[in-house]
Amino acid sequence: MIILDTSAVLALARGHRKLERVADNAAASPFRHLLVPALCLMQAEIDDAGSGMNVLALPGVDIDPLDTVGSVAVAAMVRDGLGGPDVCHALYVSLPSPQRPQTGLVLTGREDDYPPGTVTVSIDDERLDD
Repeated sequence: MIILDTSAVLALARGHRKLERVADNAAASPFRHLLVPALCLMQAEIDDAGSGMNVLALPGVDIDPLDTVGSVAVAAMVRDGLGGPDVCHALYVSLPSPQRPQTGLVLTGREDDYPPGTVTVSIDDERLDD
């Protein structure tokens, strides 16, 4: 599972070449879509009006809603100092769960925002050129 955090959503909405290629590949695949945590989408829209709608219009992007259990878990992460609400929602979505048993990969422009052990890949990573 590939998760786009706020920085990746903003970059994609602004025409980031590598992320556009990743989104095109996700849209062409019947199985893999990009997952955007709802709080990352919200923060991107706060930071840059229209960016949320631009990303919502892409066929290979799915939004992970923040349900009641997730709300409590994300709040605990924020309280524990793991980051802001958007970063903690991305972190929460990346963790294995009964619905998604594998750890997710977070595409980000801010790798330093995540605690050690989080699987992150820079949006500018050369491996995204393949």
